[in-house]
Amino acid sequence: MWFPLGFWDLSLWTAVVAIILLITSELLSPYYGRTGIMINRRRLRFVALMVAFVFLSTVAYRVYEIVIKP
Repeated sequence: MWFPLGFWDLSLWTAVVAIILLITSELLSPYYGRTGIMINRRRLRFVALMVAFVFLSTVAYRVYEIVIKP
């Protein structure tokens, strides 16, 4: 079965998820006070940065297609 999402959809989804995860990791930082949430902040930030890297990779690929392909 073919996956119904295209490359543009994947790029948009990773952008939204990366923004949400980065905001969440910053709100859970110790500078905003003690939080009772049992989430590993380092792991959350790592996942957020990986998703952001995937987003930047998709953007770079799209720019490459625009510049190289006629």
